[in-house]
Amino acid sequence: MIRLTAGVCLLWTTCGAAVAVDGVFPYPYHKHTLPNGLTAIIIPMESPGLVAYYSVVRTGSRDEVEPGRSGFAHFFEHMMFRGTKKYPQNAYNAIVTGIGAQANAFTTDDLTAYHLTFAKVDLEKVIEIESDRFQNLDYGKPAFQTEAGAVYGEYRKSVTEPFALLQEKLQDTAYDVHTYKHTTMGFEADIKTMPAAYDYSREFFRRFYRPENVVLIVAGDVDPKAAMTLIEKYYGKWKKGYVAPDVKMEPIHTKERTAEVSYPGRTLPLLVVAYQGDAYDPANRDYVAALLLDDLAFGESSPLFRKLVIEEQKVQFIGAHFPQNRNMPLFEIISMVKKADDLDYVKNEIYRTLEEFKEEPADAKKLAELKRRNKYAFLMQLDTPDHVAGALARLAALTGSIETVNEFYAAIDKVTPEDVQNAARRYFVPGRRTVVVLKGAAE
Repeated sequence: MIRLTAGVCLLWTTCGAAVAVDGVFPYPYHKHTLPNGLTAIIIPMESPGLVAYYSVVRTGSRDEVEPGRSGFAHFFEHMMFRGTKKYPQNAYNAIVTGIGAQANAFTTDDLTAYHLTFAKVDLEKVIEIESDRFQNLDYGKPAFQTEAGAVYGEYRKSVTEPFALLQEKLQDTAYDVHTYKHTTMGFEADIKTMPAAYDYSREFFRRFYRPENVVLIVAGDVDPKAAMTLIEKYYGKWKKGYVAPDVKMEPIHTKERTAEVSYPGRTLPLLVVAYQGDAYDPANRDYVAALLLDDLAFGESSPLFRKLVIEEQKVQFIGAHFPQNRNMPLFEIISMVKKADDLDYVKNEIYRTLEEFKEEPADAKKLAELKRRNKYAFLMQLDTPDHVAGALARLAALTGSIETVNEFYAAIDKVTPEDVQNAARRYFVPGRRTVVVLKGAAE
């Protein structure tokens, strides 16, 4: 149940009331939406003198729908540090260094996030320089081409890692029409031609870097009223203009897909077994239950982990990743196998384990313990402003807010052993499966 307490209402379309939630998230927060659509979430917490500032752009590689233009969301993670006419790159860097701030950014399939941690006395200067670059980013063609070359170098470095090659092949094989077909880095052919796409880059910025598509998360030793006054001052004149991309949804597949990758160096064989999942939705009981099956079936306390890693010692590791995504993700089980001759054995053990969860409800005691561990792990990471804002960034990108945190954990609490069984039956079927094997040059 959400309780609204008295707060200050400035020029936002949503009144600036503190939101105190009877749920897992421990901090009251203030949420405001400016008339131009920018959402600001302020989270006061005990952190004397320290503030974290996240600018979450709800655009990632998912939004790269134009043929030949993958990789631009990640590219802008780089370009956003190129500066503006008011604060060129060197001036921006000098300010960040001068106030002792820690500034960085990251891009994923569903979002791009820019974040700083700094002393509370510098909040206005941070809001000023961040609002300036989001509204007035300025770069010429030479700077663009230099950065595009650096991005291609980053891509070439990434694919020297076997896991990157495996993931690239998996996504390309598992998707036909959805933009999750390419990784966040993009297709190599698109990155190579990026230096010739200067005009397109300006268009990309104008389309996606708009207030309606951005969520600010400010956490730490901060006065909500003062912070929101500054946000309105510096962001209030930012013009609307977000253009949502036409992202094609992937159909449910009915036939298994397989692929192999040859790695030019030495590595133990890698195996990934992936299934089409569902988009993030706390109201989807099967989806929520599947996220718990992840650990029950393949976590370090699971029978399969004990068998393959400890008792038989056939694999270096095995684990699963069932993600939270805006559209249909892949539920992935990945293992590094010690001998190529054991690849089929390990793959069949994964299938056997999933069949067991289909045949019988999950162990009620283990399920209850897992729910407690998950909630405790989430709470334990909320110890600093940067950790709090960072933990919320993806959910803010998926939903535009953070109310979903409590909805999600409330849904987790309701999952029954039978729900886990139903999720196994729904998702983990051969038709939804993609299997990719990577082998090194010596295999």
